[in-house]
Amino acid sequence: MINLDDVSYRYAAGMEALSHVSAELSPGIYLLLGENGAGKTTLLHIIAGLLFPTTGTCTIDSEAPMTREPSVLNKVFILPDNLTFPQSTLNRFVAEHSRFYPTFNPDMLAENLEEFGLTGNERFRSLSLGNKRKSLITYALALGTEVLLLDEPANGLDIGSKQILKRMIARNIGENRTLIVSTHIVSDLETLYDGVMMLRRSNLILSMPTAELQSRISFVCGPVPPVNALYYAQGAGVFHSIVPCTSEEETAIDFNLLYMGMQSNAADSILEILKTERYDKQ
Repeated sequence: MINLDDVSYRYAAGMEALSHVSAELSPGIYLLLGENGAGKTTLLHIIAGLLFPTTGTCTIDSEAPMTREPSVLNKVFILPDNLTFPQSTLNRFVAEHSRFYPTFNPDMLAENLEEFGLTGNERFRSLSLGNKRKSLITYALALGTEVLLLDEPANGLDIGSKQILKRMIARNIGENRTLIVSTHIVSDLETLYDGVMMLRRSNLILSMPTAELQSRISFVCGPVPPVNALYYAQGAGVFHSIVPCTSEEETAIDFNLLYMGMQSNAADSILEILKTERYDKQ
């Protein structure tokens, strides 16, 4: 369980990167959204213990990552968008680094590498951006940490590799693990998300399980926007709309539309429906 209790973070120059963020995250796969500069990377770094909250607390199973104790640090791993390894190959890095993670599964690593067509003996400097990313992801997933934080995990991957990544995450992330994916390309893993978090201007404006979200709002399309549309956008002659959920049949979440709606003047109307304890369906 990750617990964020009134977490704020200010840089030395006084800029506030996060403002009074509170949330509880049970095991599952979460999508983290927000505009550039909203505080996504700062939030991931605080959970990983790389940054310390200016105010408030962040804990993993009641332990604070900021204490830098091995008992909490071996539960969490962050894979940023620009991580590089000092060793020449993945296998050499694994031999030195994995000893700090008692949950590391070498068989899982071998299976992940094989699925991507890699061995772990390839020299990093000779790999393409996509293959470097594949190597890092296979290892991050095989560590088996209770909390895994991925920043743009599909960056540099081709279409086929993204499908492999989706299957790999579904196979590797068990019911006791928490995965937070920060990305601007939500379509890559959209069917896997158990919850969504959204930051706007340093504030956490939404943190909700996807099943709960689907029970409150629906995503529909048609030649004209519905009269009860909370937000809509036109594309290719069709209007894509967010409306209150008024039936027992749930619709797939359009994360792009939800993001655009929550960044617009319609955000308050959407939140009013989402925060309703039980929306009365007619």
